[in-house]
Amino acid sequence: MADPLTVRLKQLIVETLHLEEVTAADIPDDEPLIGGGLSLDSIDALELVVRLEKDFGVKIGSSEEARRALSNVSTLAAYIRTKGDPSRLPT
Repeated sequence: MADPLTVRLKQLIVETLHLEEVTAADIPDDEPLIGGGLSLDSIDALELVVRLEKDFGVKIGSSEEARRALSNVSTLAAYIRTKGDPSRLPT
């Protein structure tokens, strides 16, 4: 069974960045988000950070921290579990 947080993050990426030719199922858990197959750039990363802060109550304080958190979907899920508001995590 798929991890609900990972599934939600993939949906959030597709929705937030208006990826028209990509579905959540197309995004691998371990592929780099920035500079990987999705071709996301720093503006995309900023949009994602804003959305993550809003949806999960997580504060990403620096660009270096964002770069680490946004390494891939698995890393992002682990970061949100550690730093986010537990009441906002999908079950």
